[in-house]
This record gives sequence, structure tokens and C-alpha cells, in this order.
Amino acid sequence: MKRLFITLPLMVGLVTATAQQYTLDDLTSGRFSPRGVSEMVSSADGQHYYQTDPRRTAVIKYAYATGEAVDTLFNLATARGAQFNSFEGFLVSADENRVLLYRDREQLYRRSFRADYFYFDVRRNLVRRLSDQPGKQMIPTFSPDGKMVAYVIDNDIWLTKFDFDTESRVTTDGEAGKVMNGVTDWVYEEEFGVTRLMEFSPDNQLLAFVRTDESAVKEFSFQTFHQQLYPDYYRFKYPKAGEANSAVECRVFDVSARTTRTLNVPLEGDGYIPRIKFTPNPDELAVMTLNRDQNRFEMYFANPRSTVAKLVLREESDHYIDSEWLKSIHFTKNRFTYVSERDGYNHIYLYGLSGTLQRQLTSGEYDVTSLLAVDEQRAFVYYQAAAESPLQRELYRVHMEKGLPEKLSSQPGYNSASFAEQGKFYVNHWSDDNTPQVITLHDGNGKQLRTLEENQTLRGQVASAGFPAKEYITVPAADGLTSLNGWLLKPRDFNPGRKYPVVLVQYSGPNSQQVLDRYGRDWYYALLQEGIVVACVDGRGTGARGAEFRHCTYRQLGIIESDDQIAAARYLASLPYIDEKAIGIWGWSYGGYNVLMSMSRGNGIFSAGVAIAPVTDWRFYDTIYTERFMRTPQQNASGYTSGSALALADQLQGNLLLIHGTADDNVHVQNTIEYSRALIEANKHFDLFFFPDKDHFIRGGNARKYLYEKVIDYFKRNL
Repeated sequence: MKRLFITLPLMVGLVTATAQQYTLDDLTSGRFSPRGVSEMVSSADGQHYYQTDPRRTAVIKYAYATGEAVDTLFNLATARGAQFNSFEGFLVSADENRVLLYRDREQLYRRSFRADYFYFDVRRNLVRRLSDQPGKQMIPTFSPDGKMVAYVIDNDIWLTKFDFDTESRVTTDGEAGKVMNGVTDWVYEEEFGVTRLMEFSPDNQLLAFVRTDESAVKEFSFQTFHQQLYPDYYRFKYPKAGEANSAVECRVFDVSARTTRTLNVPLEGDGYIPRIKFTPNPDELAVMTLNRDQNRFEMYFANPRSTVAKLVLREESDHYIDSEWLKSIHFTKNRFTYVSERDGYNHIYLYGLSGTLQRQLTSGEYDVTSLLAVDEQRAFVYYQAAAESPLQRELYRVHMEKGLPEKLSSQPGYNSASFAEQGKFYVNHWSDDNTPQVITLHDGNGKQLRTLEENQTLRGQVASAGFPAKEYITVPAADGLTSLNGWLLKPRDFNPGRKYPVVLVQYSGPNSQQVLDRYGRDWYYALLQEGIVVACVDGRGTGARGAEFRHCTYRQLGIIESDDQIAAARYLASLPYIDEKAIGIWGWSYGGYNVLMSMSRGNGIFSAGVAIAPVTDWRFYDTIYTERFMRTPQQNASGYTSGSALALADQLQGNLLLIHGTADDNVHVQNTIEYSRALIEANKHFDLFFFPDKDHFIRGGNARKYLYEKVIDYFKRNL
């Protein structure tokens, strides 16, 4: 039976009579970006939150219920021993007796950093350095009682006991490029989104951590120029598809006995440990593993003293297990939550600690998109879902015993939330395409307590700028059976009797979405002022439409995605106001890859394309991401070949602009260099531009404005 998906009503192309009053500089400088609120860090009891003052000289405690300040945990003006005049960030112990402050942050990769940490003893009103060792610290982790903190210096774990004013070394084998303790390597950070694999037990007696040996991982390097006479090289371990991964194992340090044990957790030599977490029982450390193919997830409860591990949960897939859902596992005293797509959609399941399934908490032909919080005391699970439309997000809660999901969000559009500990309060971010985000504070029952940010001024600026409204559409996929969600933007003075060029903007990667009823004013609105229509279509393989839709690109990346962008282009060409000889396509990263695939497989439907930081052959990309969707090149040689833009370079049709940052540590500039080589060999003329010393995001200084000026000019000249 063909499944039906709810879509938003087609919006009539209303065009404001107000002249458009915005520039590309406005769009790239943040003039139309909504205001947020300062980070609200929840206290352990979930009743309060901490924020810095605007000058970052104090840490203030507020009550969620009233928004009133109830205490100042740290104040530079009165603290004894402070040798600095501001700080960049902070952590607070659960008992609120100690605050960690950091300065001089040094970014490593996308998420990880090292910094100089100081600890503040609240009762003594005294500041001192966290460590006496040379080198900055990473991932500081408080013990539950707040009397200790563990951290990493140069790949080794150190432990400070506050009551005894002692600092000791937990591991001694850390070495750059070889062994890492507690912290993660590049690929874990990038693809599992984890920088810390280190946890204290609930009784404060044990410190569990993952030891990573990346000795066998091959090194990647690229030149960095920085206006130097002799360029440097940046080197780091980067496992490419089919190559050696880091070897990982889980260890436990006994704080009193000062002994370390390796847990006997079954794991293939090239498998993964993306997460560890103690249950409320200090004798049960949950060690979560994935095999290298990422189609088998196993969770073990390991006894930290006997080292014996017991299998509690196993799930296997014909395709892959989405590792993001490992973060959905929340432990209570006698059960845990887990999100699975076993019935065809992402839904929440409840298990006993023995691994016995108790009940399925959500069901239906829609996807749960995030598990947000668990209130153990009242037995509620809070989550986000696309239950009413794949284009929207709503907030819900469901009772662990009674079931019966209850909708908490009130407005259609895009709702997301960040919860206090134990689910007592949450901050909701809501917007729709025409409304900048509104940030509100709610209690756990969904009652709105106050508005934190309305962005009222920005609303007026958006209205006076004359932005056109998106027209939400459906487009037939290449299979002729599936309907795809999309949107259109038309120039302000749109004349249906004219023929317009059009640019398709897309990303198209697995489980991604670009077609959402959510506020955003991106660079492509500037194309409208050049008389160019802009369109976006989410092809098969994208998110919030169930497992079958999401997994159909498995082992054949680039084929179905490009087929659907080609089908979208043909649909646009059939519209009476579109010039069929002036269709362009744009994309960044995975989207850039799909530009190349679409222009090579589209039989000339695209007149021009811009590919920014594209993957050009999946053999160049990292193990975890690539193999999740493609397996290894050894297992799926035909899939890698058919999905290689390099292999299809001689079929490219249309004018192409390639753009890449030379210091991209994610999608290496090697991709563009080798693709250029293939185009030259095929006698395919193209345009190429590099951003010196810029990473995957090509930002900072004038880079973004310069980039989009180049992109817009390219489409103006070639459509």
C-alpha cells in the first residue's frame, strides 16, 4: 500500500508590494538573524540554572520558576586569588561547592578544545589553577559528589581531589598520534559527536574511560600558508573508508586502590564504543558498541570490579543503526529508554534493566526526531516528533506507564526544546518560515511561564525588507511513484508571463532536511533580486519520512539523490514561467557532491552548477560516515564506483564552479584537486576557486560575503 504523508497546504505566491530592502551583505552579516538567549546551564536538581553576566565576570544562579537571581556562585570582583579579568566558560559541581572556569580556549576540531582551567572553591571564595602540570586541560568531569574532577592533559587522565588538594596521574601511556585516554579521535568527534568517553560511578569510587589506540590509523596532512615565506603542514590521523580504524577498549580506574582494569566487553577489533554510561547502580557500567558495518548495536552491562560484561540489548538492521539514538538511552532506577526504527519509523521503547522490553511508548506512521528528557519522578518521557507533517516539529510527552502521548507545543512550524535536568522545565524555540524564533520558558506540564525573546524588532525588519513567502510544493520523484516535498521562492516583481532562470539549492544527504517550515534568511534570497527563481526539493534518502524512505540510498550513495534532483529540474522546466535552458544547481559538502553527480547524470538538464567543498569519491572520506551508508570499498566496490563523481567526470555537462577551502580537515581539498585532474583529462572546462587556509565552513573575515558574491555572479553569467 502506498503511504500518504501529510504536507503543508500549498501557499499562494503572495508577493508584497513593498520594495525589497536587503542586500547580500545584510544576509551574510546577520542583520536578519534572530536573537537568542544566553546559555542556561541546568543545576543538578533541575530547579535552577546558571548564566554568566554579560562581561563574563560572574556565574549567577537563577530560579527557573521565576527567572529571578537567587545566588552568585562566582564573582571576579570579590573572589580571592583570581589573576584574570574574565573567563570564557564554566562548569558547576552538583553540590554547587565548586565552579570550574576556563580561559584561553584552543580549538582542536569541530567540537573539541583545550583550555586553561581554574577552580573556585565557593565556601573559601578562593580561585586557583586546576592543574600544576604543563599543558592545557580537556574534558573536565566532576565526580557526582563534587569532591573530585578528572581531566585530560596530553592524552593522559589526571585526577584532582579537592578535599586533599592533591593532583595525581591516572594513565601514563598517552602519546600524540598513538594513545588517547578519555578523549576521542577525529572521526569519533566528527561522526559520533562525542569528545568525552569518561564517566565517574554514582558512588564516586570508580572512573571509567575508553582508551583509544590510533597508532595504525594513517596520517593525513595538508599545507597551511598563513602568509609565511615557508608554508607549514597540518597533520592528523584520519581513517579513510576501508582503512584501519583506531582500536578501542573500556577501562576502569579504582580511585581508592589506584588500580586499572580492562573490561571484558566483546568487540570486534575494528568495532566502535560510541558511548559509556553508568546506570544508577555503580556495579553496572553500560558499554555501548557498534560493529564496523554499524548494522549491529549491542549494549553490555559490565561489572567494573569483576570486569564481566552481560549483554542487555542487541539490535540488528539490514542497513545501519543510527548512532545518534544511542544518546536517547536514559537510565532510571529500574528501566531505560531507547529509540528504534524497527517498525518502520523512529519510535520510543521502554526496557527493564534486564533487557526485557516493557512497552512501545510511541507508534504511528511518523518519526520521533529527538528524545529530549526523562522525568523519572513523574514517569514522563519528553520528545520531538514530525507527527503532523515532515515539514514541522512538535513537542510531546508520554507517560511510561499509561502511554497516551500528549502534545505540548501549541503553534505549527518548527519547535525544539532544551530541558532542565530531570525534565522539570524547558526552553522552547519556535519559528515558522515567516516568523523569527520566539523563545519561551515552560514547566514540565507545558505551561508557558514567560517569554525570553520575541525578536519583535527583527519581525519588523523582516516585514519591511519585502521578503517573498515560500510556496510549498510537491514534486514527483524519479521513480514516478513518490512525492517529494519542496519549496519555491519567486522574485518580488514576478511576472507569470515571463521565463525565469531557476537555481536548485539542496543538501540531499542521508536523513537531512532542507524543506522545513522554519525561519531562515540565507544567501539565496539575494538571487531573487537578480531575477532568478530559487527552489529546493528534499529527495529520497532525506529525513522525517520513515525508514524505507530514509534507507533507500543504502550502498548506492549519489544515484537516487541525483536522480531526484534531475527529476526536480525536469519538473521545474515544465512550469510555464521557467526557462528550461537556464536551470542551475548549488550545494555544499554532500550537496556539492550531489551537484557533480546530478550534472554528470542529468543529460544536460543543468546549465550551471556550483559545488562547494564536495566529496568527489567516497574512498576519500572517513570510515564511520562513509561505511555507515556504503560499507567498505572492499565490500561494495561497484557502489563506490557508480557513486564516484571522479568516475563520471567525462559525463559532466554544463558550466561548473568548484570552490574549496585549502585547510578543510573534513572534506579534504584532495577531493577537488583529483576531480579537477579528471575534468582536465576529459577535456571538460570548468572554473575553480580556493579559499586559502579556510576550513570546511569557509568563514571569518570577508570570506562568506566574497564566496556568495562569486556564486551569484556565476549564476548570473551562466544561466
